Amino acid sequence: MSGSHQSRLTASHDVELAALATAGDRAAFGELVRRHGSAVRGLLRRMGATPSEADDVAQDAFLTAFERIGEFRGQGAFAAWVKKIGARHYLRRLQKERRIASLAGEVEEGGDAAPAADAAGKIDLDEALRALGPAERICVSMCYGAGLSHAEAADALNLPLGTVKSHVKRGLEKLRARLAPGDAAQEDRRRENG
Repeated sequence: MSGSHQSRLTASHDVELAALATAGDRAAFGELVRRHGSAVRGLLRRMGATPSEADDVAQDAFLTAFERIGEFRGQGAFAAWVKKIGARHYLRRLQKERRIASLAGEVEEGGDAAPAADAAGKIDLDEALRALGPAERICVSMCYGAGLSHAEAADALNLPLGTVKSHVKRGLEKLRARLAPGDAAQEDRRRENG
């Protein structure tokens, strides 16, 4: 591949890259993977995947995206499209491991742990998400990280729509409380930690 072709790919919009990939340009698809691979892995980590699981599932998601690239019409962001594929792959993996059934009733111990804060007092979203229960974390990640609707998440999780909505609502409330500046609970935790 020539340097000028790679330069054109780097400067191209995702929709153009997808069209080139549909026509058989593997380098164009490679550019899409380079651009969006870390975002897909990040979403999977937020959903609860270990780093190695996130890598494996992201690879599977991009293989599926490559096989189905002709279905991407550019009506939304490519990143959102491939994140949905990744989220669905991860859910299928969870279902195979029979962990989904335990999500609805599982309570994570230590859920009140304070999220890590850096020197500037910023709270790490990943830490805040880890403090949620497994069901809340996966539902919030699917609806806000992967861009699935509540109904799509309910279908993918094989849970009632109302259950997914409840998990999302509770999860968002907990995140807001943890991430709110000047949160009284945060002030208490800071004083305790000295």
